[in-house]
Amino acid sequence: MAPASLSSARSTRASVTRPLVATGIHRTYDRAPVLDGVDLVVSPGERLGLIGENGAGKSTLLRVLAGVEAPDAGRIERPTRVGYLPQEVEHDAAAPLSSLIEDAVAPLRALERRLEAAASALAVDPRADAAYAAALDEAEALDLWSWESRRDALLVGLGVAGIPFETPLGSISGGQRSRLALAALLLARPDALLLDEPTNHLDDAAVALLQRELRAWSGPVLLASHDRALLDDVATGLVDLDPSRRSASGENGGGMLTRFGGGFSDYLIERALERERWEERVAAEERELTRARGALTGSARALDGPDRPPRDNDKFVKNFKRARQQSATSRRVRAAEQLVAELEASRLSSPPAVLTFAGIPTGSTALADATLVQLTDARIDSRLAPVSLRIGGADRVLVTGANGAGKSTLLAAIAGALALDGGRRTARRGLRVELLAQDVRFADPSATPRALYERAAGERRAETQPLAGLGLIAPRDLDRAVGSLSTGQQRRLALALVIARPPHLFLLDEPTNHLSLQLAGELEEALGGYPGAVVVASHDRWLRARWEERVVRL
Repeated sequence: MAPASLSSARSTRASVTRPLVATGIHRTYDRAPVLDGVDLVVSPGERLGLIGENGAGKSTLLRVLAGVEAPDAGRIERPTRVGYLPQEVEHDAAAPLSSLIEDAVAPLRALERRLEAAASALAVDPRADAAYAAALDEAEALDLWSWESRRDALLVGLGVAGIPFETPLGSISGGQRSRLALAALLLARPDALLLDEPTNHLDDAAVALLQRELRAWSGPVLLASHDRALLDDVATGLVDLDPSRRSASGENGGGMLTRFGGGFSDYLIERALERERWEERVAAEERELTRARGALTGSARALDGPDRPPRDNDKFVKNFKRARQQSATSRRVRAAEQLVAELEASRLSSPPAVLTFAGIPTGSTALADATLVQLTDARIDSRLAPVSLRIGGADRVLVTGANGAGKSTLLAAIAGALALDGGRRTARRGLRVELLAQDVRFADPSATPRALYERAAGERRAETQPLAGLGLIAPRDLDRAVGSLSTGQQRRLALALVIARPPHLFLLDEPTNHLSLQLAGELEEALGGYPGAVVVASHDRWLRARWEERVVRL
């Protein structure tokens, strides 16, 4: 059944909502500053996408703005009712599903009681008309009398209508809990919305519903998302929480946040121009520094250079002139030294390296026209319907399908990591296959990225293509324990370990999840030139819309 048209797409809050304002927000964890002087204004009707590198503090900022965490310093002005959706929904495992809905509609039920009380008071005393009119206006703005039909439409549209209300929250999946929490949040109609990766567990129909809701929202909206299609469709602007890039490039005057107008496509254009300006400034500074060093060398040589010994009759004059010349030259040397020091201290760093893949190591035997893996009526009970698939040595394959269709299972079957319940898998002899899974786990959480990379790449390759040069792991994280890295940082490290020794067949399961927008785009571009076969399973609409190679739909 198609979801009903939601009334919130036609009706918005009648009252004027206040903006969401953050001034000078600071937040520190373990003595490390995560938010350092954040200033942000989200006005009513604005839908800002919050972007930035993994670990930049996006989730922290949302928690602070929502009041879940208190800032160490700074001031926040919020609208009366702020709705917040975290990535992982906190819940009482024994509580029924209905508790999420009841919490959401509690203000509506309270308003209903207040309206009834005001109507009763008005029947007795006509002077109570102001209180009744105020309650009636609020009830109409919140569409009080249709909340049950809106609830049903939201549950259907988000794909969770079939779960009985008495089902314990602990017995359903994390994705189902997230969709239920989103339905409850939209049903409650708060004045402002703060959303952390809201489309992580949504299929296309559910994303379309969310887009309609967000476009109709009259209050401030701030959403952290790696969903580039969503940002392009609904965002009125983007704010980039990445101070390291701005402080290095000198763009936008520094500060914690950089603001871009428009959606993600506009951001891509501006980011490309920013990198071009960054590279031009670095080149200009290097030229100026080279000239200053040359001037310093020339002045120093003049100061130390030989001079013809004076004759007796002009010894005094020569000594006097030479002293004056040496004094002037010394001043020039000091000035040149100061200029060089200032230029070296203020010089910009180069833009971060763009992700690139190195060639297949010597000794690999894969051929472009070879069959690497062949599946024939391969099936795994309750997880993968029978599928037949041939993968050649240079194939590019995109696997799509709804949640639960078996995309991850198919990749595991191609890799030979899961036994088949039926059908057959054949693979080329000597084939090397690597799977970049959604859930990355490292056997030794105390190991460092540098050590793991050197172990995977080998000493010679680690020297010629060091981990720091891949643009995946920040220099400050090279020697941290992998167990202390964020989910996104660990995923990037897992990708680096594949690049360390590129396989003949590279399988990627939802590769853009947990990656920054910039890295996701660079990864997709690099996959086009990968020296082997690539199979990608993804629900990413941006990636799917731009895929020009073979597609397998489950």
